[in-house]
Amino acid sequence: MTDLIAHLILKDILAALNLPTALANRVTFDGCDRLPSCLPVPDLAVASIGAACAAVATLAAAGGQVAHVSVDYRLASLWFGWSIRPDGWAMPSPWDAIAGDYQACDGWIKLHTNAPHHRAAALSVLACEPTREAVAVAVAARHADALEAAVIAAGGCAAKLMSPAEWAAHPQGLAVANESIVLWNDAASGERRDWQPLPDRPLAGIRVLDLTRVLAGPVATRFLAGFGAEVLRIDPPGWDEPGVIPEVSLGKRCARLDMRQPADRDTFTQLLAGADILVHGYRADALDRLGLGAAARQVIRPGLIDVSLNAYGHGGPWANRRGFDSLVQFSSGIAAEGMTWRGANAPVSLPVQALDHATGYLIAAAAIRGLIARLSGEGLTCARLSLARTATLLSDHQTYPDDRSFVPAHESDYVNTIEPTDWGPARRLRPPAAINGIPMQWERPAARLGSSTATWD
Repeated sequence: MTDLIAHLILKDILAALNLPTALANRVTFDGCDRLPSCLPVPDLAVASIGAACAAVATLAAAGGQVAHVSVDYRLASLWFGWSIRPDGWAMPSPWDAIAGDYQACDGWIKLHTNAPHHRAAALSVLACEPTREAVAVAVAARHADALEAAVIAAGGCAAKLMSPAEWAAHPQGLAVANESIVLWNDAASGERRDWQPLPDRPLAGIRVLDLTRVLAGPVATRFLAGFGAEVLRIDPPGWDEPGVIPEVSLGKRCARLDMRQPADRDTFTQLLAGADILVHGYRADALDRLGLGAAARQVIRPGLIDVSLNAYGHGGPWANRRGFDSLVQFSSGIAAEGMTWRGANAPVSLPVQALDHATGYLIAAAAIRGLIARLSGEGLTCARLSLARTATLLSDHQTYPDDRSFVPAHESDYVNTIEPTDWGPARRLRPPAAINGIPMQWERPAARLGSSTATWD
């Protein structure tokens, strides 16, 4: 099968990053194993990873010849699922027991209840017992539109199933269609640190402050750690994501701060002042309410490379709506398209959380592009991305559905070394891409949230 679609997606991403589209000629896609999907998920996987690696190679080249990048279809597809294989222990399910798809009286709705407060919000609206059976009965008596609105208003997360045509005509769909894959805001260049990328470890010496949750943001900062960045993840007290943290905390230190407490907020401000890159996935107004809006962050750290993520785009009526990959798939028509493709009587989502993973690599690429801009004196330091816009990128390159079989990960897909995680030994998939002379490797094993202090090394 041709990799034409992958290269077209790659060129779209490079253009959005303000990088030469000719860089696509330095990227090759190898292998033929592809996940079955009604949309070109494998091509999105290799293209997004390829774009992030091309950004790394461009940074390392320092104006010289950019190293060749190769991305493996099979490994890229596997990394879009789970890269870790526990040895003698098991990861809990990432899904809450009542999360999932339900049939309302006039259509389908997805409830996302993995976080305790989101679960509580949904149950408060449904006024039923916390069992899947009771939730199904309660949902069946409601209209999908009204139930979605009620759950959102209660502080929960839900999405009504829309067709591609319905999403295209929806005010939020229209807003997202008019956004770029990466929205750039210029900031003052700020001070120039005495830093230059090492040829074989381009992000060594770069400090990344990570304020993200499942899943796109942590994928981005994991990638940055793979090329030498010092990543410090900050979570509030009591927060955990047990089903995904061993997967995404690779290469990072993880600390806790309660940003509502003045002392912890002061500590965060000190960390921010010493950071090169901030990656955050809070809703647009969350940091503003803490007195840490975009302008304030630039005062604290002039020239900060500031990369933000949200679910539904940065304009339109849903710009501040809570959301996750699976919900965006429901809203944007992807799950309905899968349902039609399969001839199913229920929604069919993508085989992996492709919007999360692809957006994660795009976030990483944008952060690295910010470093390139800092070195060259450009103003590209603040970038905004969204899951919904990545969904549009995927849908824009629709091809015929691919229904081939895909063999799950086997022994040869993993590295030989043991990773001593905080939960026990594990094996990790081989890196999905290779850059000539620049290894993708992690210096720290996966660690529990709150296992480190909130300081820079």
